[in-house]
Amino acid sequence: MGRGKIEIKRIENSNNRQVTYSKRRNGLIKKAKEISVLCDAQVSVIIFGSSGKMHEYCSSNTSLVDILDQYHTQCGKRLWDAKHENLSNELDRIKKENDNLQIQLRHLKGEDITSLNHRELIILEDSLENGLTCVRDQKDEVVMTHRRNHKQREEETKELHFFAQHRDMMMAENARAGNDEYHQRIKADFGSAAYRVQPIQPNLQRRF
Repeated sequence: MGRGKIEIKRIENSNNRQVTYSKRRNGLIKKAKEISVLCDAQVSVIIFGSSGKMHEYCSSNTSLVDILDQYHTQCGKRLWDAKHENLSNELDRIKKENDNLQIQLRHLKGEDITSLNHRELIILEDSLENGLTCVRDQKDEVVMTHRRNHKQREEETKELHFFAQHRDMMMAENARAGNDEYHQRIKADFGSAAYRVQPIQPNLQRRF
């Protein structure tokens, strides 16, 4: 018996739909590889699943950009609008600018300067001297700032040490004053107590 014909419509069950998508996607990519190898064809396949995940294949003897360029040439349909073209041009400009900056950086390091002429070497030398002057000025400023901060910290430390010594002296004087007052009070109490003491048996002398 032959295989029954499957009705082509959306599969409602999500699990069955995902399984079918995975199988048919792999089958489609397999067929694309086969036709690319067997027939020496330029093939590119891009598949987006319902989740947004992309799967792609491009034959080894070409690239997706080349295929899109051929499509544009033969069909005359623009796949990129003006906005995308502007972005592409801006990207190319940034890449070129970055390449120039990399070359200038190597020149500032003294690398790859054999191709420079006399005038370019003079300009490079002036740039290095100006940069060195700025670096030295900044270094001197940093050193002076460090010295000022160090001197300020030393003065603050001396001031704190002076306040600490003054506090210790005040505490010592207060302690001595408290001790003197305590001893004076003890002496005063002892003297008054001795003055108040009377003989316990005043008539003992009469018996002898």
